[in-house]
Amino acid sequence: MVPEVGTKRHMGASTQRHRVTRKHRLMLRDRFLLGPGEAIVLASCLLGLITAWLFWASSGAGFRSVNDAVAAHSDAEATSAAVAATPGPKASPGVSPTSESKPTDASKPTDASKPTDASKPTDAPTPPGAVAARVQAGAPAAAVPERITYPKAGMDVVVHVLNPDSTSTASQSIEPPETKDGYWLASYGSPGTGSTNTTYVIGHSWVDQDAPFNHLSTAAAPGDEFTVTTAAGVLAYRVESVTTYTKATLKDSPIWAVMPNKLVLISCYSKDPWGTNVTVVASPLG
Repeated sequence: MVPEVGTKRHMGASTQRHRVTRKHRLMLRDRFLLGPGEAIVLASCLLGLITAWLFWASSGAGFRSVNDAVAAHSDAEATSAAVAATPGPKASPGVSPTSESKPTDASKPTDASKPTDASKPTDAPTPPGAVAARVQAGAPAAAVPERITYPKAGMDVVVHVLNPDSTSTASQSIEPPETKDGYWLASYGSPGTGSTNTTYVIGHSWVDQDAPFNHLSTAAAPGDEFTVTTAAGVLAYRVESVTTYTKATLKDSPIWAVMPNKLVLISCYSKDPWGTNVTVVASPLG
């Protein structure tokens, strides 16, 4: 009998605990469950929120706001990186960096904008005599002649060196090469300061064509001025005389006298090239 009574007591206590637990569950369910009115209110709120979100998203404002925010953030990061990577002003050797940013004085005229003096007269053409006189001042030392420029006779001729043999020199009968150039007789004097003898330049006149030495017969005149360019500089001369000699009398003419610094040009006379020579004697200016 004792075991049975104990069993009943045990079962009664278990049943009681089961009932309490079931009652507690029911209370919790009732607490979390909403009534019909509350459910309708909650559903209406959720529906309103969803509708508002859909309208905001469909208008593009939301996406634009998000995109603008992202873009602004990206631009800010790029600007910060560029500023950090940009080096400071680089100084040239011996130059302060601040000198590059030093403002210039815009009111100060530059050389290019500097006005020229239009009232200042230009150099007027100088007469040939004055040019020759300036050339003659401080005349160069005696040297080999290289060119003769005789404007009034239309003569601008290159001069070469000619070394006549002793027989030709003794007879004063010297034949230059058959060209249109001039030839300086090297066995006589040379033009320039310190000359010790007369300077002779000879050249052919041509019958069937124009040549520089042809003009000595037709255009040369006393008082003309010309220049002689030498290896040492330029010399100016004035013509003293223009004279013709027969070929037979030329060797005994006064042109062969020793006259330091005198210059004698000799050619065939164009009106009688086989029987007559023309000579032009000139003295240095100064």
